[in-house]
Formats: sequence, structure tokens, C-alpha cells
Amino acid sequence: MLGFTPGDVTLYKTALSHRSVREGADENNERLEFLGDAVLSSIIAHYLFRKYPYKGEGFLTEMRSKMVNRQKLNEIALKMGLKKITFYNKFDNALKVSQIFGNTLEALIGAVYLDKGYKKTQGWVEKFIILPHLFTDDLEVLEINIKNRLYGWANKNGKALEFATLDEKFENGRRLFTIGATVDGELVAQAKGYNKKDASQIAAQLAVEKLGL
Repeated sequence: MLGFTPGDVTLYKTALSHRSVREGADENNERLEFLGDAVLSSIIAHYLFRKYPYKGEGFLTEMRSKMVNRQKLNEIALKMGLKKITFYNKFDNALKVSQIFGNTLEALIGAVYLDKGYKKTQGWVEKFIILPHLFTDDLEVLEINIKNRLYGWANKNGKALEFATLDEKFENGRRLFTIGATVDGELVAQAKGYNKKDASQIAAQLAVEKLGL
């Protein structure tokens, strides 16, 4: 999975340990997830800066949001096989369908960073995460297609489409938002994210799928 031999194996064991099996802050992967999230965001930003030399800040920010949202990272983690090697409470049915594996992927990035340094981590993320799993050509038009499809359908059918904040709480030291896509006041889809933009994008995508648009 890594493509290299780990130096400090303890780091990787911690990165793969969910708090449902190890409660200590120095034993589970939440601190490494916090670090990996920041490192990944930096690497993605650098990658996009080089790939799109003539695009503005707004476009780059939008693309980064699409590439590092919780749902996307969870999908990548599952494809990489992280579910098979993550230590978590397998008797907790809620965890089986949650997005803890995307969190684990961020923790793994944090471990690689501490073990090998930024440059090595940058190369690893680009080779094993960005190039095989994050197709920027598809992501460029993703939100435009979803928003256009959703708003177009709502306008055509005389529906009132809104995105509302359903919940806001602190999780892992960060604010976690639950955003719902409502049609005529009825909840169609909802999604969580550490910022409202990510959560609303995922909610829009889920709404489009549920409505069959």
C-alpha cells in the first residue's frame, strides 16, 4: 500500500487505530488525522497551483474542496484497502458505514509526513492518491453539473430548492456541519463536512442521485 518500508512502525500502528478501540490521545489516530488533514491540504494546493498556472484563486479553492471532501477521501481509503487494516470496533454497526476510513487515510498521511518528511509525503500522495483516484478533468465540471442539474430541475418544476444547516457541533477539535438539501421544505439529502461548502456539495450530489436527475 505504501510502496516503501516504514521507518517508525509505531506511527503507522497509531494511524490505523480508531478511538473506538484505543481511547488515549497518544494511542488513537485523531492527532495524526489533524496533522494529515493540514499536510494533504497543502500538497493538494501545491499540486493545483502547478497544474493550473493561469487559473485564479477562486477556481483553485473550489478544486481543492472537491478533492479533499470527506466522502471522496473515504471512497479513496476503501479503494486502497484501508478498511481491512484499520483497528476499530467491528461490532459497532454505525462505524461500518461511517467515513472513519477517510479519517484514517488522513492519519496515514500524517504518519508518512512524520516518518519521511514533507517531500517524500508529497511524492507519495501524488503517486498513490491524486493520480490514480482524483481525476481533475472530471472534478472541474462536477459542481457545475450538479448545481445546474439540481437548480434546473427545481426551476423547471416550480420547486423551492434550499441548502440549510441542520446541525453544527465540535468533533475532533473542529466544527462539523450537517447540511441538508431541501425541496419545498422537505429534506431530500444531507451530508456532513468540516466546512459548509464541502457538506453542501456532497448533499447536492446525493440529492441529484436520489432524485434520479
